[in-house]
Amino acid sequence: MSKHRKIRLGMIGGGLNSFIGIVHRIAAYMGEEYTLIGGAFDSNYESALEFANKLELDPARTYPNIDTFIEKELALPENERIEAVVVVTPNFLHYPMAKQLIQAGFHVICEKPVTNTAAEAIELEELVHKHKVVFTLTHTYTGYPMVRQMKTMIAQGTLGKIQKVDAQYYQGWINPVIHDKDKRATVWRLDPAKAGQSCCMGDIGVHAFNMIEYTTGLKTLKVLADVDTLYEDNPLDIDGTAMCKFDNGAKGLVRASQIATAEENNLRIAVYGTKASLKWEQENPNYLYFLQEGQPLQVLKPGHEYNGDLAKISTKMAPGHPEGIFDSMANIYLGTARAIRGEAYLEGAFPTIRDGVRGMKFIEAVLASAGNGNVWTEIVD
Repeated sequence: MSKHRKIRLGMIGGGLNSFIGIVHRIAAYMGEEYTLIGGAFDSNYESALEFANKLELDPARTYPNIDTFIEKELALPENERIEAVVVVTPNFLHYPMAKQLIQAGFHVICEKPVTNTAAEAIELEELVHKHKVVFTLTHTYTGYPMVRQMKTMIAQGTLGKIQKVDAQYYQGWINPVIHDKDKRATVWRLDPAKAGQSCCMGDIGVHAFNMIEYTTGLKTLKVLADVDTLYEDNPLDIDGTAMCKFDNGAKGLVRASQIATAEENNLRIAVYGTKASLKWEQENPNYLYFLQEGQPLQVLKPGHEYNGDLAKISTKMAPGHPEGIFDSMANIYLGTARAIRGEAYLEGAFPTIRDGVRGMKFIEAVLASAGNGNVWTEIVD
């Protein structure tokens, strides 16, 4: 019996005091598919070395920047060098760093947004195909077992024809700072140079959009959108709504806000079909609500035999044991590991560069719609 070898993992960013770095590392460890070898963890090399020491990593595999990382790793024998690299840097660095890594032949696991523009995302997609690497975009919420069960049930026709979809993502974290000019000037997500074209719709609205296309399999053809910056001197949106037209003729809604006072992380989706409906919310992720005309409400939960294969392989605990955001991300890492090894995996096991392209096209269509006076705008694909 051959030994199951763990994938050698590197990380760009994600060092000391990085919450998202912790999420990625725990997710990678949970499935016992990866070993973190090294990386360029911080723009401050001393901080990077301190971080590596904390994790008991080899300081010789801790690099001052991505250029040195690539140069030194490629100089190693193929059976020793890092194979897959996690990019958890600020938004504006995702595209150039992912591009360098893909061209060097590394598999890439990238935080979203994948790029600052749709054109950049399309370029990365072409490079992924050219260099034959695996590219995973961490739309984390697609990893929840009951989101995956939702996807399965819709694909099986359980709801009938989809006729209405409503997805929202409400947070309130910007509200305490947005009303003070000096305070909001310190928020990097409101700085176009660091955050890109959009704050709210680019940061969380795109999650709601991705959730629609992931669970329903529908393609969004057009959007009619409005966004709000609240103050004229605030350059980026902090609230937005987009009406959507789908390729099956149905319509839907994406609603997102970062000034929904006191909201925490309220992502939810409702899909209404001709025969039945499904509803799910991220803050209570173990419950999938199944509604049928004239029937009692059913609540589906992970860990049971009535779920489909995609939900089953995404469940780590026995029924009644809560699973959360780390488990969700770990499912994405598991699917990625199988793809890297060339093993079989189920469709929907992890988001790809295609999801990144679709997301960036959605963001740009929303901004164009709002900027042109709230008009229907095509998502050209």
